[in-house]
Amino acid sequence: MVNDYRISDLMTCVIADMLRDGETVFHGVSSQMPMVAMHLAKQLHAPNLVHLNIPGGVNPSSIKKASYSSAGADLVEEGEAYFGLDEIFDLSMRGKLDVAFLGGIQFDRHGNINASVIGDYDKPKVRLPGGAGSAVLIPTAKKAVIWRTKHDPRTFVEQVDFVTTRGNLWKIVTPLCVFVFRNGQLELDTIHPHTTIEEVQEQTGFPLIYHEIRYTKAPTKEQLQTLKRIDPYDYRSAEF
Repeated sequence: MVNDYRISDLMTCVIADMLRDGETVFHGVSSQMPMVAMHLAKQLHAPNLVHLNIPGGVNPSSIKKASYSSAGADLVEEGEAYFGLDEIFDLSMRGKLDVAFLGGIQFDRHGNINASVIGDYDKPKVRLPGGAGSAVLIPTAKKAVIWRTKHDPRTFVEQVDFVTTRGNLWKIVTPLCVFVFRNGQLELDTIHPHTTIEEVQEQTGFPLIYHEIRYTKAPTKEQLQTLKRIDPYDYRSAEF
């Protein structure tokens, strides 16, 4: 707990604040935090945001039943319409998908994302799930946002072990900070109120790039109250 909110609350509100009214936004499997953030944005400042999800639901009226890894049939049953994954890929490749939330395991300063292997590709220490849809969506969505609930030197490395995908990476949200991809490299956008620049550097495997130290906005009282209402089972904290 930090002040009157937790790290998961802060990260969820940071993600919600990135979204704009009228944008078309997609999340995949195991994406409870961005799913809640999208619903929070629709409730408070982006009522015309179009929420697409991996089961195919459009604008689910509630996410309270979405306990099955943000990929359950409830997101379709509670939705206004059905829009399948093949149509989402087509939408993104036509340049009509505004924001895609995707994951990864390793990230380097050049914006490369690894979700395939740790170690040598042919003899890996760990074989990971792979890129799945991210190899298509990160290069083609207008803005790709990554969230990661771990921030350490093994996650943010000088060079990834394998490049699963790269492309229109916009921001990465971690428990310590927000990175922005600019001019071909990851730059520090903001650090969270509970940390220091020294801690962020210590937990990052490459030298931080920043022009000034800016702090992430803390969640508002309205955001925290809305989170309790729309996410009473705390799905946003599932990865912690």
